[in-house]
Amino acid sequence: MDYRIEKDTMGEVKVPADKLWGAQTERSRNNFKIGATASMPLEIVYGFAYLKKAAAYANCDLEVLSKEKRDLIAQACDEILEKKYDDQFPLVIWQTGSGTQSNMNVNEVVANRAHQIAGKVIGEGEKTIQPNDDVNKSQSSNDTFPTGMHIAAYKKVAETTIPGVIKLRNALHKKSLEFKDVVKIGRTHLMDATPLTLGQEFSGYVSQLDHGLKALQNTLAHLSELALGGTAVGTGMNTPKGYDVLVAKYIAEFTELPFITAENKFEALAAHDAIVETHGALKQLAVSLNKIANDVRMMASGPRSGIGEIIIPANEPGSSIMPGKVNPTQCEALTMVCAQVMGNDVAISVGGTQGHYELNVFKPMMAANFLHSAQLIGDACVSFEEHCVVGIEPNHKVIEELLNNSLMLVTALNTKIGYYKAAEIANTAHKNGTTLKEEAVNLGYVSAEDYDAWVKPENMVGNLK
Repeated sequence: MDYRIEKDTMGEVKVPADKLWGAQTERSRNNFKIGATASMPLEIVYGFAYLKKAAAYANCDLEVLSKEKRDLIAQACDEILEKKYDDQFPLVIWQTGSGTQSNMNVNEVVANRAHQIAGKVIGEGEKTIQPNDDVNKSQSSNDTFPTGMHIAAYKKVAETTIPGVIKLRNALHKKSLEFKDVVKIGRTHLMDATPLTLGQEFSGYVSQLDHGLKALQNTLAHLSELALGGTAVGTGMNTPKGYDVLVAKYIAEFTELPFITAENKFEALAAHDAIVETHGALKQLAVSLNKIANDVRMMASGPRSGIGEIIIPANEPGSSIMPGKVNPTQCEALTMVCAQVMGNDVAISVGGTQGHYELNVFKPMMAANFLHSAQLIGDACVSFEEHCVVGIEPNHKVIEELLNNSLMLVTALNTKIGYYKAAEIANTAHKNGTTLKEEAVNLGYVSAEDYDAWVKPENMVGNLK
């Protein structure tokens, strides 16, 4: 392999000649061979590209960087955002907890690409753009990584998670309206309860997602606060006056998202409560989605020896040995996603506690787990909507049989003959394997005519639609 020599403050390093990164990236690549597939998410790299471009513009406006250097840095960042150099960011999540090596990876790639844009050959002559003095001007890894993390997290939630959840929410709402007159037996403690409509049941799922979306959206204001401008410990050392506000303004312009500078940079560097808070809302959604998916697969169980109240799409063969078997695979996929998100939340919560004095040192792990969760929830909601929810249909025959066979319809007699007599009817019917009507008449508590008039499931679902 052909190499070139790159230098950093520790000396010379051999770097593959065809790579844009420099000495510090190569050191990290060799020092942290942990988790072969655990690469730093590219969303973080793109977050860095936005902030490096914004920093160049702010530094230029504040007369600490030339226009020529600004434009070279900006063009290199734009090319990164165009995904032209995804293979130039080889570092893993498991590195320094401040993300310094990933910050330098971006600085080095931008600097070397800017050198090429200027018409020069990497490794020959003095660098046109310096990784630390130019690309990293007015910055520290301690404020750039949390900034890149917030940019990536906000974009992922706004562009993937929220649209996916809304898509599923709207499909469930449509089903709740379609099923508003389908009366079925309710269940509490997994046991028979009083009736409700299938539409009412689905409306509960809609409400869960409405509340989850609201919780998620309520966290975005904190997530929009950027640490950039705090530099090493939050004091803003080595930044020109007004830099933090100006650089946040440019980031908001370039991303078209409402980013602002953090009012308190000490909090923004030393704690990542915003990440913990927003991921808490993602966990809430995971809890809701898990309940919804479990309800669907239990209602669809069977098809002949389970509950079988609803029919879900048959997407693929369910067994390599049992012919004709079809499984609730979308429900299983969604619940596995929910388990992963809940696990990620534990890791993020632990990471959030690792803010010692002026710096949290679990940044890469927190960022990676956050992005994982946000992507999974968005994707899983879309998949569950497209391949399951839109195709759900009531099994009217089974619903009616289970409804009419339930002992809990006796609850309608409470106000007519009292709780204890109604309980006697239910217990006797269950013991004898007879119907409620038969035992109600046999015990002499109601006439057949009164029973038919009083025990009507459609009148037991209340006024709530």
